[in-house]
Amino acid sequence: TAYYGLFQRGSAKPGETLFIHGASGAVGTAAIQLARARGLTIIGSAGSDRGRDLVLEQGAHHVVDHTKEGYLDTVRELTNAEGPDLILEMLANVNLETDLGVVARYGRIVVIGNRGTIEINPRGAMMKNVDILGLTLWNCPADELKSIHLALIAGLENGSLNPAVGREMPLAEASQAHIAVLEPGAYGKIVLIA
Repeated sequence: TAYYGLFQRGSAKPGETLFIHGASGAVGTAAIQLARARGLTIIGSAGSDRGRDLVLEQGAHHVVDHTKEGYLDTVRELTNAEGPDLILEMLANVNLETDLGVVARYGRIVVIGNRGTIEINPRGAMMKNVDILGLTLWNCPADELKSIHLALIAGLENGSLNPAVGREMPLAEASQAHIAVLEPGAYGKIVLIA
């Protein structure tokens, strides 16, 4: 999902600035590692001290606390008031409208996560020529999925990818893992152990 969002849907390029809105979860930490290996400048957000520490440990250049008022002002400051070129959005129903206010002109917002509806003013996208892109991995064409797998295998082999495991649970608790993945305070991947 992280690779698909960054490079195939989001068209991330070396030298661009990436903001990962909710970077301490499984997709966010993977995106940090992938983007760092490709030469992007990364700003991540997280809502806990533990999560912010993880975001930095994974390779983000900067981290902000998305529970604090004014955190997007810090994102603007870190981008010299231009805004990030690309935003990976993990909770669009809460953040999409504010993403439109902070993203750079000609930027892209890739919606990876969403838990409800939101009303936005399309003028925010129009005035900056911003693209809002959605994704679900099951819509990924077979040839693109194959290239994702090859890139991930290479990253695991060369050490540029090292998945952050936040929690291990017995396979018998798979139903609880599905609940846990939706809880606030995401921290790396949840791994089921047989």
